[in-house]
Amino acid sequence: MTERIVAADSARIGEVLEAFASGVTLLTVADGRDDIGTTVSAFCPVSLDPPLVLVSLIAGSYPAELLGRADLFAVTMLTASQRMLAGRFAASGRPGARLLLDGVPHQRGDLSGALIVSGGLAAIECEVSRRVPAGDHLLLISRVATVAYVAPAGQPLVRFRGSYPAVGAGLPA
Repeated sequence: MTERIVAADSARIGEVLEAFASGVTLLTVADGRDDIGTTVSAFCPVSLDPPLVLVSLIAGSYPAELLGRADLFAVTMLTASQRMLAGRFAASGRPGARLLLDGVPHQRGDLSGALIVSGGLAAIECEVSRRVPAGDHLLLISRVATVAYVAPAGQPLVRFRGSYPAVGAGLPA
């Protein structure tokens, strides 16, 4: 039997949306004064020709505010072994990305100047093509400008129902 959901029941809709497993990424931006980073699971490919991706950020968050005026950023697709890193960048009131990456191998992107974490599945640098306000989020449709690296293998970090389950072990029922 299908349960009918009332649109105004945002808590229930949140449960529905959390039932969608998604890869976890780390988005970083260099703003000239500091390096900013945030964990993003609302990331998806849009097009190969031209190469476009979509990133969804919470409207009013500092990363969304910064990318409201900055055009360049980097995205690292995280591996399951980078779970602690994802947690660091998801915490509210977190310090700048340089402090969070202390002791973690990384380099600066050639185009964006943003910090790019080593050891992920892949990393890209992007340029915002279009900003779309969407409810309580800001959508960034962005051109993939450079590919920093692609790892030959690795297990993805996945977010499902508010946690990071092991992909190979099967998802909780």
